[in-house]
Amino acid sequence: MVRRKRQTPDSMLIQQESKPRPHVAELVWAVMEGDLRWQPMATSVQFMALRRAAEHNLLATAGALMITVFVVCALFAPWLAPRDPVRIDLPARLMSPSAAHWFGTDELGRDILSRVVYGARISMLVGTCVVAASLTLGLILGSIAGYYGGFLDRFLNVVVMNAFMSFPGILLAIAFVAFLGPGLFNLILALSIGGWVGYARLVRAQVLAVREREFVEGARALGASDLRIIVRHILPNIIQPVIVQAAIGMAGAILAEATMSFLGLGVPPPTPSWGSMLNDARSHLFDAPHLVLFPAGAVMLAVLSFNFIGDGLRDYLDPRSRIEVGL
Repeated sequence: MVRRKRQTPDSMLIQQESKPRPHVAELVWAVMEGDLRWQPMATSVQFMALRRAAEHNLLATAGALMITVFVVCALFAPWLAPRDPVRIDLPARLMSPSAAHWFGTDELGRDILSRVVYGARISMLVGTCVVAASLTLGLILGSIAGYYGGFLDRFLNVVVMNAFMSFPGILLAIAFVAFLGPGLFNLILALSIGGWVGYARLVRAQVLAVREREFVEGARALGASDLRIIVRHILPNIIQPVIVQAAIGMAGAILAEATMSFLGLGVPPPTPSWGSMLNDARSHLFDAPHLVLFPAGAVMLAVLSFNFIGDGLRDYLDPRSRIEVGL
């Protein structure tokens, strides 16, 4: 007869403390793989980490709040705008900010507050579409060039990418829109043509650094296809700097849209956009400065907010930065 050793409360406590606790990355990976047992714990851990990061980086938090305001204005502009943004009221032209018109009126008597709210629609739509199109094209071409290398890499990197980078992106967009004519679709297409190169070079450099890693060699030895290796194993390990670049790219896309609209190559009037409002306000810079201040302030806040978010994402997604600040 074998006697089992009686466990004392101290020994049971030692055994409980000796059990390995799951790491945060293991919890997140388990949830991604479909193990729902760890989902509540992983969700709470991620929420606490995000809250600590928001408390540490107040600029990124302010930027996120400001972008939320712009997105709400873009989605609910018909209900938030106090007046019709294209309604002309000549007796009320060039009015200063007042209780009736919080941001004043322009040279045709149109309410500037309503036009700024509706202008957020164009800026957010163009910025999102340009970044999505540029990012998709950059991911595809950059992954192909970095993964296969050889002649294909030299052709895409040396010939195609350098050819696009030899011309300023805004100059390519101006030439493209001037050839096809102004319009929302042509504007998005023109800005996307010149914006994909930065994403492609970033993705190519990241793929070159990852493609010889052990987990990629293991997947290749198990017979995984090139598409599965790129999508399943390489892209998840290089997506962090791409996300940061996309957030900063939103700021550049909004600024480029305002520039094109200022030159008269954006959306045609009377559709309100921040750049066209600045163009209309040039002749009244000194006698009615509020025509310039409010749309220019909207552009500045949107660009600054996305830059702050990009800096915050870079610090949050970088393990070294998180360790340094105690996150």
